[in-house]
Amino acid sequence: MPQSAPVVMFVGDSFTVGSGPVPLWRTYATESARLLGWQPVIAGAGGTGYLNQGRVGRTFQESFEAELAWRPAPDLLIISGGHNDCPWSPESVRRAAASLISEARTHWPRTRILMIGPIWLHDTPRKAYRLRDALASLAQQETVPFLDPLAEQRITGTPSGQLLPDGIHPTAEGHLHLAQWLADAIGRLPGKDHQGP
Repeated sequence: MPQSAPVVMFVGDSFTVGSGPVPLWRTYATESARLLGWQPVIAGAGGTGYLNQGRVGRTFQESFEAELAWRPAPDLLIISGGHNDCPWSPESVRRAAASLISEARTHWPRTRILMIGPIWLHDTPRKAYRLRDALASLAQQETVPFLDPLAEQRITGTPSGQLLPDGIHPTAEGHLHLAQWLADAIGRLPGKDHQGP
């Protein structure tokens, strides 16, 4: 029998689940899984974050509990976000992220976890960098790989043609650009074979 594709689960915000005319199956999360030959399961909602409940009234951890925790353990869990948490202090966001990592490890002790910091495609506010630093510090403490979109000119310098009219979210082409970055970054992670997470 052929080996089944590795399963990657995402929890995130509108960048992860899609916004405007971009549906879930065209987001960077789905596109990166396709590029890597993985089976994606995507949770979360627009406007949400580690502390921001958005319009749906739930944080990342609550989305994890409602949409993912009851499922069989995936090979990889990707927690992506922070963009919507800028109204809160970096330390409080760090604590919420630590709680989510702890719960995920309790549910799935063998699952690898990867964090992606806040995504800003241009005009990044200073507070986003402080938030990024808090999440990166937590990831280092928890020995979780951390990918930093704010350090990538290919992301923060996204051309206007890859942005929706709101100037914040990517078009389908912009999502594919993000997916290629993520697939490349995952491929460069240490201690990983190339057959899966």
